[in-house]
Amino acid sequence: MGQLIYSGITSLDGYLADSQGNFDWSAPDEEVHAFVNDLERDAGTYLFGRRMYEVMSVWETWDTAGEPSVIQDYARIWRGADKVVYSSTLATASTDRTRIERTFNPKTVRAMKDGTDKNIGIGGATLAAAALRAGLVDECQIFLNPVAVGGGLRFLPDGLNLRLDLLEERRFSNGVVYLRYRCLA
Repeated sequence: MGQLIYSGITSLDGYLADSQGNFDWSAPDEEVHAFVNDLERDAGTYLFGRRMYEVMSVWETWDTAGEPSVIQDYARIWRGADKVVYSSTLATASTDRTRIERTFNPKTVRAMKDGTDKNIGIGGATLAAAALRAGLVDECQIFLNPVAVGGGLRFLPDGLNLRLDLLEERRFSNGVVYLRYRCLA
């Protein structure tokens, strides 16, 4: 059975983006990016909300030939995975290996998990909140950046009661701290 993993690069105060929607402070350096790539290699499918999909879809067409090897590597990982985009407004997908679902259905995601031995990544705070509330998320992987942004889009939604078990931690030379948690029932 596949694991549903929610990953995010956050500020120390728990935000994926600041109150203006900016997340440039979260750009990983080469060391962090290489670590992320290694985590993502086992992803067979990504589940995205529309906004996260639009941000991530750059990996489909970006000519990475002159870019660092970590960038080229991630582009290969992205292109090799299936994508499911949950959107009521997106008419068509702009990337290969992508299908659009109009609504999030926990039963469908549970069947997806049961039908694979690969990890399933989930991206986008709103979509992840629905999966967390439905008890579908097996792990949360958080990359805490040494910055506070004071407000914006939260990694974990308000009102969520969730117990977590720390599985792994790692500190990077740029001050980022990686935390991997199992979600407990």
